[in-house]
Amino acid sequence: MALVGIDLDRKPGQYHVAIDAGGGLTADEPLRVLPKTFPTRRLTVDENFVNPPASVAERIARDSALLASIYAHPAAQRLWTTAFVRPVPQAANSRFGTRSIFNGQPRAPHGGADFLSPAGTPIHAPNAGRVVIARDLYFTGGTVIIDHGQGLFSMLAHMSYIDAHEGDLVRAGDVVGAVGATGRVTGPHLHWAVRVNDARVDPLSVLKLLGQP
Repeated sequence: MALVGIDLDRKPGQYHVAIDAGGGLTADEPLRVLPKTFPTRRLTVDENFVNPPASVAERIARDSALLASIYAHPAAQRLWTTAFVRPVPQAANSRFGTRSIFNGQPRAPHGGADFLSPAGTPIHAPNAGRVVIARDLYFTGGTVIIDHGQGLFSMLAHMSYIDAHEGDLVRAGDVVGAVGATGRVTGPHLHWAVRVNDARVDPLSVLKLLGQP
């Protein structure tokens, strides 16, 4: 078995997946990516998070470089053994892939799922792994990123406070922070994003595939 992520911007079409299981076990399997139409959302936020001032350009560049480095160096070993769990009890209210228009200007599509949780709601680690980011980032505010190993990452964003430290090993269900309204937001909520080998995938699909029955 293998976990393959299909990125949000992958063009529809026929692809071939090369599989190397070691020991001379290889295969080449076809993979068909189907077209999908995503909805559009229009939001009004602080203008500084739509067209940031020059004074924060260096900070944004540092954040981007940090994230790129983190995602490029996942733990080689699988760090989770149990099912994935919901980080908050509330239902998702903003869908993965939604085309986002902030203050009338198109921006990147929504790369995660939003949960409309009250401020202060405890946020739980979706599964075991190592905390590789636990700090404030410009666009995502209070942010925790967990490396689950083998290219699988969870980002938990917009926290009011962070209850984890970089380098910590966490288990599924451990509290790593609380819901807030930091970064580019319209109000308190949790943004949960998942990457599989640098492909942005729907966290709700992860729960359906790898979550508790």
